[in-house]
Amino acid sequence: MKKTVFLFLLLIAFCQCDIQAPSGLANDFNFVSSPQEVIEQEIKTLEIGAKAPDFNLPGVDRRYYSLKDFSEYDVLVIIFTCNHCPTAQAYEDRIKSIVQDYKDRSVQVIGISPNSPLGLLYEELGYSDLGDTFEDMVLRADLHDFNFPYLYDGDTQTASLAYGPVATPHCFVFDRSRKLTYVGRLDGKEKPGTGNAEDLRSAIDQTLAGKTVDQPVTKTFGCSTKWGWKTKLRDKIDREWAEKEVRLDEIDLKELKNLMANDGDKLRLINVWATWCGPCRLEYPEFVVIQRMFGARDFEFVSVSADKLSNKDKALAFLRKAQSALTNYIVTNDDKYALIESVDSEWNGALPYTALVEPGGRIVWRHQGEVDFMKLKKTIVDHPKIGRVY
Repeated sequence: MKKTVFLFLLLIAFCQCDIQAPSGLANDFNFVSSPQEVIEQEIKTLEIGAKAPDFNLPGVDRRYYSLKDFSEYDVLVIIFTCNHCPTAQAYEDRIKSIVQDYKDRSVQVIGISPNSPLGLLYEELGYSDLGDTFEDMVLRADLHDFNFPYLYDGDTQTASLAYGPVATPHCFVFDRSRKLTYVGRLDGKEKPGTGNAEDLRSAIDQTLAGKTVDQPVTKTFGCSTKWGWKTKLRDKIDREWAEKEVRLDEIDLKELKNLMANDGDKLRLINVWATWCGPCRLEYPEFVVIQRMFGARDFEFVSVSADKLSNKDKALAFLRKAQSALTNYIVTNDDKYALIESVDSEWNGALPYTALVEPGGRIVWRHQGEVDFMKLKKTIVDHPKIGRVY
C-alpha cells in the first residue's frame, strides 16, 4: 500500500513539473522578426585560418541553430545567400546539388541570409517575387525545396558582421576544428547550367583530405550585402519617389483599345479601378510597389480610372496620396459597358480588373476582383520578358 501511494505521489509531482524541450527544437520556437538599424562600421571578411564565429540564428524550419548543432561533421560550409539577388537565385540549384552530392561524406552546408530588410529598396527587387524578410525566406525555402538549413540574420546582423560577407552568395569552408580553409565564390560562371560550383567543390574535397586549398581566397560576384545602416538611402529614395509628379491623363475608348493591344516592347500591367470601389483603393498601393520593383526592367504598370470624367479631380487626389508617379489614365466615355468591351470581352465588369499584357496584345494573366500579389509578382518575374537572373 505504501509503495502504491509513493508511486502515485511521484506521478503527481512529475506531471506538475515544468518540462522543457531540448534547446533548438521546433516546439521551443517563438521567433518574431524585428529588424534593427545597425551602426555603420567597417566590414572585414574572415581570414583564412580564423575560427568560425558562433551564432544563434532562427531557421525557416522553425528552430534555432548554432555551431554546436553541426559538430559531428568534418567540414562545415556556410553560404551567405538571400532571396532577392539574381546571382543568389542563379546558384540555388548548385547549392542543393552540393548538399546532395556530399550528404554521405560528413559535409554540412547551411545558408544564412545576411540582409537587413530595412536596407533593401523596392528598386532592388526587380529580379524576385520575394524580399529578404524571415517570412519571405520561409516561402522561398518551401517553394524551391531547399535541402539545407536556411537561417535568418536580418534583425541585428551579428553573425554577418563577424563573418563579413561582401555579396550574395559568399562561401566560407571550415575544417573539423572549424578553421577557415576557403572563402569566396562557388564558381566563375553565373548563368544557370554553365557551372557546377567547381571552386567550392574543390575546396571541400581538399579540406576533407586534410590538404591546404590550392586557391583559398577568391573574389565573389553578386548583390552587395544589405546592411542595417542603409536605411538613410532607403529614406532618401522613398522621399524622391514621394516628390515625383503625379498626373492623370484622359483616354478615349479607341486609345484604350490600343493600350490593351500593347504595341510597345514592355510587359504591361493594367489595373482598372475607381475611387468609389473599396477593394480598388485598398489594394492600389501594392501596384505602385510593383512598378517600383520592376520599373527598371522591360515592364510598366498603367492605371485606368473608371470614375466619371467629372470626378477627375477626386481621382487625381487619390493617385497623389498613393504616390502613383506612373502612367495614369481616366476614361472620357461614361458608358461603362463600352468601357468593358474596350478592355476585355472576358471581363464581367466587376472592379477591380487587372491584366498582364505581352507586347502584341496577348493577355497572359487576368484577374477580376482583389489580386493575390504574391501570385502576380511570381507571374511577372517568371515571364520571359523579365526573369530571375541576368
